[in-house]
Amino acid sequence: MDLFDVYPINNINITRGTGSLVYDDKGTEYLDLYGGHAVISIGHTNPHYVKRLEDQLHQIGFYSNSIEIPLQKQLAEKLGHVSGKEDYQLFLCNSGAEANENALKLASFYNGKKKVIAFRKAFHGRTSLAVAVTDNPKIVAPVNKTDNVIFLPWCDEAALEQAFAGNEISSVIIEGIQGVGGIQVATESFLQKIRALCDQHNAVFIADSVQCGYGRTGKFFSHDFAGVDADIYSMAKGMGNGFPIGGIIISPKIKPAYGMLGTTFGGNHLACAAGLAVLEVIEQDNLLQNAAEIGGYLISELKKLEQVKEVRGRGLMIGIELPEELSHVRKDLLFKHHIFTGEAKPNVVRLLPALNLTKAYADRFLEAFKQTIASA
Repeated sequence: MDLFDVYPINNINITRGTGSLVYDDKGTEYLDLYGGHAVISIGHTNPHYVKRLEDQLHQIGFYSNSIEIPLQKQLAEKLGHVSGKEDYQLFLCNSGAEANENALKLASFYNGKKKVIAFRKAFHGRTSLAVAVTDNPKIVAPVNKTDNVIFLPWCDEAALEQAFAGNEISSVIIEGIQGVGGIQVATESFLQKIRALCDQHNAVFIADSVQCGYGRTGKFFSHDFAGVDADIYSMAKGMGNGFPIGGIIISPKIKPAYGMLGTTFGGNHLACAAGLAVLEVIEQDNLLQNAAEIGGYLISELKKLEQVKEVRGRGLMIGIELPEELSHVRKDLLFKHHIFTGEAKPNVVRLLPALNLTKAYADRFLEAFKQTIASA
């Protein structure tokens, strides 16, 4: 049997990792500033994380949601404390797409409406409703298409007001910083406008925090920079440091009912152990502060480079927009300097490292990046 060939891959076999470093099967060391697409939040094989999972596996790895799982309550309590959303409710699932799927469904249950506002260049996942609110026709199958989604220009307040005036809106879903869209930061005034219009029209504000949340920007949720609370926050990626876990946290105004949402694997014992380990390390090691400081340093240094068109982002979610003649930079960083980064087409290099990235590793990247663009 062959693999279903849907991923363009680099011919590199990573076999082990520690912190911000990974190693291939030939022993070559790489600096990981991609984190498997913003997933590695506290570093590869973090000792506390490994012990948490190992200890749990020796007890029980899985049972379904038909029984009490105290770890779920512990995770909810810790998440409320670290995020500052202590009065919210937690529903656990397995991925970011699932989180957004459940958020959109829950919003419609809440107000009985169908229309969803999403934004140009948005990416919210590949499952049925999540992909319908994703602005990429190439990955939307005919069965996923729906007339219930209204795509608006990014951060256009007039267009947002017009959409609310002409439609019965169930929810607005927005990334605080678009990832696939090229590290586009939502303005604080636009997020505040979404909050005000949702309140006015009894719509649900869904803050997609799958990539831009969990401390990556220096605040727990990137939407927090606007000083308003969303009704639902979706999470995944950095939530489990590589273990599949996702979730939504839900405003107390939205009331649960048996059968409204459900999952087999969501909130299993191992997933909760992974989630708790991540939050414990984030809290103990002050990783929100580190993300803000090291990210701020990187952004400041990158903005000094004349060859760079624009630097966007917050904390350790950074997009470096390059001119077309430097489109080779990401591959050169990987194959010549052994540094993993991400991309957003056409010419944006994305940095999504672990939140405990050190200044020394930041400087290692900056030196390699300067050499690469200078030799072009």
